[in-house]
Amino acid sequence: MQYRIAPTIRRPRTICIAGGTGFVGQELISRLTRAGHELRVLTRASSHAIDLMPLPSVELAVGDVYSPEFLRRSIDGCDVVINLVGILNERGFGGAGFRRAHVEFTSALLHAMRQLRVPRLLQMSALNADAEHGRSHYLRSKGAAEDLIRVAGPALDWTIFRPSVIFGPGDSLTNRFARLLRQTRGILPLARARARFAPIYVGDVAAAFMQALHGGPSSRKYYELCGPEVLTLEQIVRITARAACLPCHIYRLPDPLARLQASVMQFLPGKPFSVDNYRSLLTDSVCHYDDCRQLGLARANLSALAPLWLAPKPLALPRPAL
Repeated sequence: MQYRIAPTIRRPRTICIAGGTGFVGQELISRLTRAGHELRVLTRASSHAIDLMPLPSVELAVGDVYSPEFLRRSIDGCDVVINLVGILNERGFGGAGFRRAHVEFTSALLHAMRQLRVPRLLQMSALNADAEHGRSHYLRSKGAAEDLIRVAGPALDWTIFRPSVIFGPGDSLTNRFARLLRQTRGILPLARARARFAPIYVGDVAAAFMQALHGGPSSRKYYELCGPEVLTLEQIVRITARAACLPCHIYRLPDPLARLQASVMQFLPGKPFSVDNYRSLLTDSVCHYDDCRQLGLARANLSALAPLWLAPKPLALPRPAL
């Protein structure tokens, strides 16, 4: 039987956040600062965190995030560490970039936490993360990071989150498809069109982290995070097109052509689609457990919210001269 986690009032914490300048990080930081917590955000360059600079309770720790000394200095005095670091593509093709970002960084972070006796870690992972059986470098490296945490020892109190794809203003899901549809006038050859997802709103992901911040019932647990509906990739694209008022003509690619498409597109600027992305799509990204209910999350619907950031903005009419 699963029990819903009841919200409790706890003292403000000093929290170190890795990956806080990203999509989920900015949403989570907004909530943490409103709750009165003191934050230390790791970043390689202050230019990456311009939006965070005005927040009085946010301290930027600028430096080499792989340096053991920098990590020790950055997390010293913190009660909780949140690791949101993640990449969807690497610069190369052999998996080394994924291992460095997901496995080597997590290992260095755990080592620094162990030295300073920082007790609590919240880790962002992914559905289908599996070091041995993951279909892509991305999924295997995420799984390997989970394994490092799981065997870190009894002194570490951890919670791991495994979301499906995450949507919201500034996401790399709906905004990327909207951009592609504009560039191609609505014509989209789509790989793995029937791959299934359960898209979850970025605000719900941030709420899950907030619920688990202090441990307690969430200690040493994995939480799968899925939205209220299961959608195919084609349905996600069509919802995006409707919200953005764009034409949409999808051509479902058979797998051999889809893999060929990925092989070509991974060499384009920005790497819009790669062979590793294609491999991740071979496994449906849907939850096996209703962990969002356990966390008390209401969960927002993609089709209801997408127009808020995708709908064309009305043109401002000039004011008549008086």
